[in-house]
Amino acid sequence: MSDSNLSYLGAPAKPHAARTGGYRLSFEKLPWPFLVVVVLPTVLTALYYLLIASPQYVSEARFIVRSAERAQPNSLGLVLQGVGLSAAQGDAFAVHEYMISRDAVDELKPKIDIARVLSRPGADFLARFPQPWGGRTDTDLHKNFQRFLTVGYNSSTGISTLRVKAFTPRDAQKVTDELLHGGERLVNRLNERAASNTVLDAERTLAEAETRLASAQTNLTGFRNREGIIDPEASAEEGAEVITGLAGRLAGLRADRAQLAADAPNSPLLANVDSQIRAYENELAAQRAKMAGNANSLAPKISRYEALALDRELADKGVAAARTALDSAHEDARRQRLYLERVVNPSLPDKADEPRRLRAILLVLVTSLLIYGLGWLILAGVREHRQD
Repeated sequence: MSDSNLSYLGAPAKPHAARTGGYRLSFEKLPWPFLVVVVLPTVLTALYYLLIASPQYVSEARFIVRSAERAQPNSLGLVLQGVGLSAAQGDAFAVHEYMISRDAVDELKPKIDIARVLSRPGADFLARFPQPWGGRTDTDLHKNFQRFLTVGYNSSTGISTLRVKAFTPRDAQKVTDELLHGGERLVNRLNERAASNTVLDAERTLAEAETRLASAQTNLTGFRNREGIIDPEASAEEGAEVITGLAGRLAGLRADRAQLAADAPNSPLLANVDSQIRAYENELAAQRAKMAGNANSLAPKISRYEALALDRELADKGVAAARTALDSAHEDARRQRLYLERVVNPSLPDKADEPRRLRAILLVLVTSLLIYGLGWLILAGVREHRQD
């Protein structure tokens, strides 16, 4: 009886791994999530940075924003500075915000064609302007410009660092220099605004004080013209001297009459002395009436004069105080004036600093591995939970 089982007598067939090599076997054994999450992003990143990414040149400049006179910080200032709060930082940050703002881009346009700088021939499609998924509007230009700009601050030294990337060394240096000029213009505008506010307030106060002084002087002059008296107080002093003299003379006449009446009661000189006494008494009463006693006397006039003179004196002091305040405002404006000083001028790079290809590839690889590992742990936990 013949055997129905046929055997192949040739050489045994090689497994697929033997025909294609061990590398293909190990590659095929990799799970597809690992290929998608780790291998694919790393390969694409390596292709981009090694074959496509254009070199970018970085121009760096350092500057400081300070005032003309720095006050020594007190204990509170040192505490605030320790937690990151200081006037110097605020001034520097204002310049930083300007440099990354759309205003800076608008001021650069008349001097530099920013769109052309960011889209030089030969620049790769992901780094250049516009990007494949972006537009050509001013908003898109501003957003793309921010990718090429970095501004930092060193709190220990107070020095700011400006770094600008471009596809040519000259473009990077020129943009950096123009941004510094724009920062200087901003500081000058801040100085002018602060000085104008302080000085204008002081000048307005001085003008108001001078107006009050002129009004007080006019009122005083009008009083003198109406009353016909330059200084009622001086007139009152003169009247008081007259009254004192009349009173003294009257007292002397009364004493003489009393002596005469005692020596010669029937003397005809008594009538003459009595007539002199009455004359002095009448004159003394008239002089006293001029000083006080009715609306036309010097007393109410002196009261009105003193009020007007006091107004003028106060207005005069107000003018003096306003002039002092104006001088102080000018001095404070000069002392608090800000300056943007360049510590290091914009450099002209001689080699491309960006992109850092190897670091970018390793970063993508490590990140992908972390994501894959985290996902694997989560999935393993879910499976274990379902089995339980």
